[in-house]
Amino acid sequence: MHILLSLKQFLSDLRRQKLRTVMTMFGIFWGTCSIVLLFAFGKGITAQQLKSQKGLGENILIVWPGITSKDFAGLPKGRRVQPNEDDIAYIKERAKTIERISPENGRDMTVKYGKQNTRRQVIGVWPEFGVMRNLVPTYGSRFINERDIKDRRRVIFLGDALAKDLFGDSAAVGQEILLNGMPFVVVGVMKTKDQDSSYRGRDNRMGFMPHSTYQAMFSERYCDDFVAQCYPQYTGAITQKEIYTLLGQKYKFDPNDEGALSVWDTTEGFAFLKNFFYAFSTFLVGIGVATLITGGIGVTNIMNVVLEERTKEIGIKMALGARKSAILSQFIVETLVITLVGGVLGFCFAYAIVQVVPLFGGEEYIGVPEVDMMASVMVVIVLGLVGFVAGIFPARRAANLQPVQALKLF
Repeated sequence: MHILLSLKQFLSDLRRQKLRTVMTMFGIFWGTCSIVLLFAFGKGITAQQLKSQKGLGENILIVWPGITSKDFAGLPKGRRVQPNEDDIAYIKERAKTIERISPENGRDMTVKYGKQNTRRQVIGVWPEFGVMRNLVPTYGSRFINERDIKDRRRVIFLGDALAKDLFGDSAAVGQEILLNGMPFVVVGVMKTKDQDSSYRGRDNRMGFMPHSTYQAMFSERYCDDFVAQCYPQYTGAITQKEIYTLLGQKYKFDPNDEGALSVWDTTEGFAFLKNFFYAFSTFLVGIGVATLITGGIGVTNIMNVVLEERTKEIGIKMALGARKSAILSQFIVETLVITLVGGVLGFCFAYAIVQVVPLFGGEEYIGVPEVDMMASVMVVIVLGLVGFVAGIFPARRAANLQPVQALKLF
């Protein structure tokens, strides 16, 4: 009964103070909307950036030849360390932290199909390369396999952009193209992927052939580089140390000589991104909570104004026997109603924006915003606290008024 009377009184006050009440609700509305939108877009951007980072590959290290910078075992510094395919096989056989590994050699080649003629980079690799670098074949196609390596087959796997340039909308798999005038059969086309990092160029514009076939064509003694993927339970730093140790034993250089090889540990960049976006999300939480607190201050102010306007009314009620709990609950209920209505409208508005934004594109940059349920629960909790705190102080002032003093003010 008290709650119904409080709601009735609230509606009466709302009719008298429409503008003030609406402006107060807007503070809560905007705070709620801000938190939901910040979390939704923050989650979308984070997911998109991590997805793009994974386009290069997960838990991988790219290793290039280097020059020793330290004397070791009587040998002078300045010696060039250039791993070959046998060295990659040596590492694969002995390494404990490496799940996959592949040599990599490549050069620009003339690629021709019919009247379409272009010059693109073609890479010779092992089959593991496709898994490490997230080169996922489209339906009905495949990446290079062990039989291709063993038989030195003239087959090629195309990036989706290169396949589009050569074949347009026609099927590429099974077609024959010319690489530097030699016939190759297309066995696969890469499924479109996001990629914001590279060291040779974007994968979608390149071709990939068996490393054995590449060596038969060009007889390159050393690898341009090699790619290694560590097991998930190991860090890139541990795997890098193991690579230095194994090759150091073979080429007689200090395993702590960082100049002997040049290494890009992509796990460091991935860890940095995760930490950055964690801090970013924490920052967004702070902004949203501060905005809600600002809205709560507005609610407190309007309830204080309501208290001043209704002091005589409160005095009369208390003189007629109204209890402090009834006065207290009346003000708290009115505050919670303002907070609830503003919060619900803010959430609905933010949800509508989240649903509409993807229709305009831009997924490559901002990802797909998504309403975070954890954020929604947090908003509900914070809203409840804001509403209670905003209402408790004016409510206590109202409940502690003495009837005689309240009536004397008017």
